[in-house]
Amino acid sequence: MAMTWRARMGALLVAAAATLGWGTTASAQDYTFGWNPRTGDVWVDTWLSDMNRYGARYRDPFVDEMVRYYGAPRDLVNDLLGERRWAPGDVYFACAIASVLGRPCRYVADVWERDHAQGWGAVAQGLGIKPGSPEFHRLKKGFVPSYDRWGRGITLDNELSRDFPGRAKEPARPKGQATAPAKKHAAPAGQSNGQGKGNGHDSGKAKGQGQGQDSGKAKGQDKGKG
Repeated sequence: MAMTWRARMGALLVAAAATLGWGTTASAQDYTFGWNPRTGDVWVDTWLSDMNRYGARYRDPFVDEMVRYYGAPRDLVNDLLGERRWAPGDVYFACAIASVLGRPCRYVADVWERDHAQGWGAVAQGLGIKPGSPEFHRLKKGFVPSYDRWGRGITLDNELSRDFPGRAKEPARPKGQATAPAKKHAAPAGQSNGQGKGNGHDSGKAKGQGQGQDSGKAKGQDKGKG
């Protein structure tokens, strides 16, 4: 009897913790659909997973990004992240796909809720975005400005490095973080040239003064003799 009562109390506490949101960082099991994006692109899967961490910790900037730059209604994004317990990476990709297609984010969200077992790669292809297509490439490129606006570092793959040549092989670092200055292996060229000119001028000046003094001295001596 005592064991049964304890078991029931334990179950009630677990249910209360889930209802009140007790606990720490969200994991894949905390999301309604778990977490298994399967976009067909390893780079995209990796950075969608990183968005889960960012969106969970910095929810307001994440929601603002979806609303301002991907045209998603604020109440929809908050509902997906809150009541419906979507992973932030799924929210981002649904709204990003909708933006590329020119469709409402709610439309793609409904498709994902229905067909999520197929993975994002199959869902995107069913919506007309095939792997390797220009539309899929636009999806990938969209990650970079979002990360820049968040001030969050992102490392590019070989495909994206062609679109952002100045950042091709840079390691991920927060925006605005200064890079190490280049090491100086020799004195600047202008400084060396300036020193050389100065030495030449001094040498020429001394030489001219010497020649003038010798010439004047010799001329005076000749005049005295005459």
